[in-house]
Amino acid sequence: MSLAVEEGEFFGLLGPNGAGKTTLINVIAGLARADSGSVSVLGSDVARDYRRARRLLGVVPQELVFDPFFTVRETLRLQSGYFGIRGNDRWIDEVMHHLDLASKADVNMRALSGGMKRRVLVAQALVHKPPVIVLDEPTAGVDVELRQGLWQFVRRLNRDGHTIVLTTHYLEEAELHCNRIALLKAGRVAALDTTQNLLKTISGLELVARGRDGELSRIKLKDYAELEAALARLRDAGVEIHEIELQPPDLEEVFVRLTGKERGREP
Repeated sequence: MSLAVEEGEFFGLLGPNGAGKTTLINVIAGLARADSGSVSVLGSDVARDYRRARRLLGVVPQELVFDPFFTVRETLRLQSGYFGIRGNDRWIDEVMHHLDLASKADVNMRALSGGMKRRVLVAQALVHKPPVIVLDEPTAGVDVELRQGLWQFVRRLNRDGHTIVLTTHYLEEAELHCNRIALLKAGRVAALDTTQNLLKTISGLELVARGRDGELSRIKLKDYAELEAALARLRDAGVEIHEIELQPPDLEEVFVRLTGKERGREP
């Protein structure tokens, strides 16, 4: 596997379960050692210059790992201390505000819901203001309201110059936020390009028509020139069209074509 994420990018790392996404993140974070090759963060080798590389990096893991003996604020102060940072309360307050954690600042971690604990994981990754932020399934099991607030904050960080690396099973999130995407398959890069170029690899449209009985009809079209013939076929079949929509190709089609797996399915 060989790839480079540019400074300031919003980069997507996608692939089916078992493709190697989390393993790659663990290597970047220094939690696993690669058998060969090298990984660096802003020029710092993650093996030879671990301390500096780790300070440049903030990682939000998939697993809900937390210490049950501390409040949210204490947890974030402790995380700051790991990086030798004192007097960090102003930034901690700002992070908690943007992640809607302020009302839970003095609540013990074990009393939080799963969604709230995930917010704390995001906050922990940000307390030392790392220039590179890795989000490993950051919105898994999280309510819609938090997703919106989280993405607003992450987009702001990206605009401020932070490099964002995202893995997600929500392909619409990658399509909306990522400038470039690497699709992984069995530990290899199956595709690496801008989001728009990947979408262009799938030509055609999908006609979605809903009849008055509520039944959906889906027809693949090569281009708009085939639209009238498709509508004629529906009329000939006795479909009384109530609603109609033309959908362009999306990232899920690219994902299935290149990896051979539908979203959310185990390998």
